[in-house]
Amino acid sequence: MTDTHVTADQDYPLEPVPAQARKSLWSMGFVLLGFTFFTATMWAGGSIGTAFDFSTMLWILLIGNLLLGCYAAVLGYIAARSGLNTALMSRFAFGELGSKLSDVLLGFTQIGWYAWGTATMALLLVKMTGLPEGLTLPLMVLFGFGFCVSAFVGYRGLDLLSRFAVPAMIILVAVSLTIAASDAGGLSGLSSVIPSTEMSVAAAITLVFGTFVSGGTQATNWTRFARSGKSAVLATLAAFFLGNGLMTLVGAFGALVYQQADIVDILVAQGLATLGILMLFLNLWTTQDNTVYNFAVAGCNLLRTERRRTITLVGAAIGTLLAVLGMYAWLIPFLILLGTFIPPVGGVIMANYFVSWRGRYPEIGTARLPAFNLVGLTAYALGSLVAYASAWIAPLVGVLVAALSYVLIELAVAGVRERRAALLRSAG
Repeated sequence: MTDTHVTADQDYPLEPVPAQARKSLWSMGFVLLGFTFFTATMWAGGSIGTAFDFSTMLWILLIGNLLLGCYAAVLGYIAARSGLNTALMSRFAFGELGSKLSDVLLGFTQIGWYAWGTATMALLLVKMTGLPEGLTLPLMVLFGFGFCVSAFVGYRGLDLLSRFAVPAMIILVAVSLTIAASDAGGLSGLSSVIPSTEMSVAAAITLVFGTFVSGGTQATNWTRFARSGKSAVLATLAAFFLGNGLMTLVGAFGALVYQQADIVDILVAQGLATLGILMLFLNLWTTQDNTVYNFAVAGCNLLRTERRRTITLVGAAIGTLLAVLGMYAWLIPFLILLGTFIPPVGGVIMANYFVSWRGRYPEIGTARLPAFNLVGLTAYALGSLVAYASAWIAPLVGVLVAALSYVLIELAVAGVRERRAALLRSAG
């Protein structure tokens, strides 16, 4: 077995994706849509659906998902042009050792979602089928390792699963939305619903943008396989604007009509319990395999190893253990909080790519990079601090402040270097 074959088999975790391994727009679109079809996103939509009238709710979902789609699309463009994932881009933005900060942040967040999804599948299956509660923990172990099979295979496994699961989920969602609209009495019935809770518009947009922004930050793990920057942008927008938008809309519809945000509970209320179980399984599997894949890619960069499959199994084991220990019960608020600290990573990467590298990274293996890029780390700290203190759309504030801070600090540092160089020339 040659080294080239081993590298290709491991999905290029530490090097650019070569031209011969690039994928089509359709392939990436299916994988990314499978990733964004996520139960937790529906719950976010449900929270918004009970707090606003129908027209305001639609505007909030449109703005929040458009912001998320644009953020992920810019990172997707950089990934397609460079062939690199977020973990490798972080080496340029934060330094060889500094990039480990983003590896830990992104990796832990993803394995946290994996633990939550694994536990949710087991708990709801027992609840919906009437199985003995004693089977809950064995089911968590079964799903914890079963969900990682397609991720273990790699991009090809994610692609094959998504090509089947995504159309099936779209059909189920369409059927459910049609029934819900009918039960609500059509558009006039939806428009007459009175909000039962309160939430500010800024908080609502933050919820839409922030719940899945960690996934958008790591969508580069698939868009790096794109054949062109245009394909990456289109696939990312389809997933994070349209796909994520559809999930939040389903949750909002459920909250309006049935006072339920989750698609599974909605399908049960509509008399479609069997389809609800199928929907739950497909919904979680197509997200679970992507999250553990993300963990593996971040882990490969953290440990500087190409053993992606080994890291995938380790991630599944950690996620399963966390699920069994009950961490999922308090994990969601913590992960949403991390949504404040993850977006600045993307902001720094964008600014670093377009300002410092003029839209073209050098070869990852030959570039002489500092252990810590103080400009990038400082910009990240400022973005996170301002986002944490912001009463506005915290994830968006974090991206913008981090990117702007990077540009200003980089320009100031460059000016100092030029003055020093001029003084040395005059002294010589």
